[in-house]
Amino acid sequence: MTALRFAKARVHHEFTFDEGYLALESPEPRIAAVQGHVYARAKPLGKIEIMTFRTTFIALTAAIAGTSAVAETELSFYLGAQTSPHSRVVGSNAGGDFDELIGWEGRSADAPPYYGVRATWWKNDTLGFGIELNHAKVYAPDDEAAAAGFDNVEFTDGLNILTVNTMRRWPDRWGNFTPYVGAGIGLAIPHVDVDDGTNETFEYQVTGPAVMGVAGAKYDITDQWAVFGEYKFTYSQNEAELEGGGTLESDIITNALNVGVSFNF
Repeated sequence: MTALRFAKARVHHEFTFDEGYLALESPEPRIAAVQGHVYARAKPLGKIEIMTFRTTFIALTAAIAGTSAVAETELSFYLGAQTSPHSRVVGSNAGGDFDELIGWEGRSADAPPYYGVRATWWKNDTLGFGIELNHAKVYAPDDEAAAAGFDNVEFTDGLNILTVNTMRRWPDRWGNFTPYVGAGIGLAIPHVDVDDGTNETFEYQVTGPAVMGVAGAKYDITDQWAVFGEYKFTYSQNEAELEGGGTLESDIITNALNVGVSFNF
């Protein structure tokens, strides 16, 4: 017969093991889950005698031990092809008011390229929370920028969308494929590159709120490495301060198809 003692939160417990028999002495009686059929009776002193359990008993009860599963961390890196539909650019500068419809260009492969990084902490097999930086880009065509009174209008060293995300997945739903969806809320932090011929704005600014949505599937290569493909949507409200006075405002949507690699630990 073997005895095992441990203390948790100043409460002492004693386990006594014998083949086919387990006795627990504790001032806080609790029912434990064991492998096999369990028959228990509790005494006032907190003694639980568990008769007839398999000698392959694996773990002490989590309620007593106070342990929990370690969360899984997933780091994801992706490239993609990103576009942006038309949106209006409105505001004012030294030259007066402007209001122009811009057909944004994505130019995903131009330096710096479109990319993103995401960290997700999976609390269990299906639910996770994380943070993501999406380095999207938009360029105003030269003729449309000129119609608004500018030599150049672009957010190309990043229409950077920083979000905190909630993710949902269905592990190995289709063999080694794991589909997932996610949504996030955060901030737009673009590099504002606007030139009106007299004043040039060339700096990072926090321009407003942003949201994102994503849906994709991951394919496991090993226990730690996987590849994935996804569709990603972002929406941001942007109000940039211009050199020389004035503002430029635009609500910008991006759509992207991404491919990437993820690492789990």
